[in-house]
Amino acid sequence: MIPILSTKTLTEQQKKKLSEKGFLLTEIDFIQAHSTEFKLDNIGDLLLFTSQNAVRSVLQHPQVDSLKSIPCICVGEKTAKLLSENSWKVIHYEEYASDLGDYIGQHCLKNRITFFSGNLRRDILPNVLKKTKIEHNEIQVYKTVLCSERINSPQKGILFFSPSGVQSFLQKNSFSDEIVFCIGKTTADEALKHTKNCIIPEKTTIDSLIECVITHFLG
Repeated sequence: MIPILSTKTLTEQQKKKLSEKGFLLTEIDFIQAHSTEFKLDNIGDLLLFTSQNAVRSVLQHPQVDSLKSIPCICVGEKTAKLLSENSWKVIHYEEYASDLGDYIGQHCLKNRITFFSGNLRRDILPNVLKKTKIEHNEIQVYKTVLCSERINSPQKGILFFSPSGVQSFLQKNSFSDEIVFCIGKTTADEALKHTKNCIIPEKTTIDSLIECVITHFLG
């Protein structure tokens, strides 16, 4: 069997797909997201989400229904789907923050944007909002905690789903000759600081990442 490590817990269906192909899967959640307390003050006419974690945290707020008439833009197809499933209108999404930043600079100059973020959010979109002088405010709604564990058994491949997942892994481990599979280019940029053995799927989804693993090892 081919030993691989996933740095987050997969669904039963995803695990089955790997086990049926002869992979020996180890799963450890190297990061955890925790909702934080926040106030819904000074809400704009356009909401900005960059992760499903931000959406889930906002959904727990007792006044969340007051937000659902306000349209959204977001990063990620899964984030857009989660918003739509919870009665928000998603007017645009991109797979990467840099691409969404381009959209904001072209189409949102007259909006007042409220950005729901986490504590480890990157500076790409805040910098766009400042540079374009778009009226905006940021509300931190969740906290990402790194939960590194030492991996003692050798792995043929490691699956990463965020830059913070890479950072967490490297707190107690290092890369050698294993293949690092990253869900997207932002995650890969972090991994490439430490290894050249990096592969990215065509689509930024977990299912595409798993297909990439299967194709690489089994052809």
